Order: sequence, then C-alpha cells, then structure tokens
Amino acid sequence: MALVVDVVSDFVCPWCFLGRRRLKAALASLRAERPGLAVQVNWLPYFLNPGTPVAGEPYRPFLEAKFGGRAAVDRLLADVSQAASDELSFDFERIALRPNTLRAHRLCYRAQSLGYRSDRVDALVEAIFVAYFQQGRDIGSIETLADIAAECGDRREAVVEYLSGPSDEQAVRKMASQVQKQGVTGVPFFIIDRRIAVSGAQTATAMGAALRQVLSD
Repeated sequence: MALVVDVVSDFVCPWCFLGRRRLKAALASLRAERPGLAVQVNWLPYFLNPGTPVAGEPYRPFLEAKFGGRAAVDRLLADVSQAASDELSFDFERIALRPNTLRAHRLCYRAQSLGYRSDRVDALVEAIFVAYFQQGRDIGSIETLADIAAECGDRREAVVEYLSGPSDEQAVRKMASQVQKQGVTGVPFFIIDRRIAVSGAQTATAMGAALRQVLSD
C-alpha cells in the first residue's frame, strides 16, 4: 500500500517551491532506506490571491501594496532567498507579472485526473515553479503552460484545447474551497496519510521525521 502525501500549495508561493524541493529530498532519503516503498503525492490547489485578474498584474507593485512598500518586499524576498540558498535559487528580478494561477492548477488537476504517474505529475509541478521563479515566465498564460506541459511530455495541442475552455474550473475551485474549510489557511501544507499535518516549508530532516513517524505507527 502506498504512502500518501497530499500537498496544498500555490504556484506563486516561493515557500511552496522550497517545500516541494524539501519534500522530494525527504522522500529520496526515505526510499533509500526502504527501496520497495510506494509513495503517492497528490497536489491540491490553493489560491493566495483569488482576486488576481486573469491576465495577471504587475509583480512588484502588487507585492509592495500587499506588504507595505519596497523595503518590506526587499526584506521578504531576501529572507526567502536566504532560507533556500542551499537548495534552490530564485530570480525575482525576472518576474514581471503576478499571474492568476487557476490555469496552472487546472493543468495539474488534469494530469492527475488522467492518471499520470506521481513522478510525472511531480515533474510538471516542478517545471511550473521553475518557469515562474527562475525563468520569469507567465504561468497564467495558456501558451506558456502548454509549452511547459509539452516540455514534460504532454501533447501541446491537447493542453491548449483544454485550457482554452472552462473544463475543470469548478472542480478546482471546489477543491480549493474544501481545503480551506478543513482549516488550511496558509501554504505549503502537507497531509501525510491523512494522519499527520505539516505546515510550512519545513526542513527535509523535519519532513522525513514526519514521514517516518507515519510509517512506524
């Protein structure tokens, strides 16, 4: 039976990107100890800013309005960059837009609904984070998301067709609403085998300890 990890995150959250990397490191360590361990990672949507326009909005002005000015934003971005310095890098200067993430969440939902293997879905999630935080690409754009999906082995035309219509919009919104009703108020948030909750981008060591606790129960 597979160990199930539900991950609640949003693609515009730098801590979610870091949390994904740390979960991956923790799982790699665990699999080295238990070569036969099966793990199913499910990605659940969260909208940090559900009111973001479909076309997105300018990145720095949005952050400065939300967090209280340029100096506050500079400190915030420096803090997350420092926290992640040993594991990944952010290129915030390349980000022009704060995108609406509904389409990105729909793309992830589609991959899971089609039964793609957990590692393939994980690669898609990683690629979306990389596109935004390291390449400054507009992950709210249908064309950009279709390119990312194609880079991960999907059919570009099928993704364009899917994202151009309303397919699964309500399902994704409902899922995000249900997550909040269950008490999730911030991301990243990890639920391990529906028994243990881990909030925030904890270290790989801390995440590994939580995973081992579930397996030892």
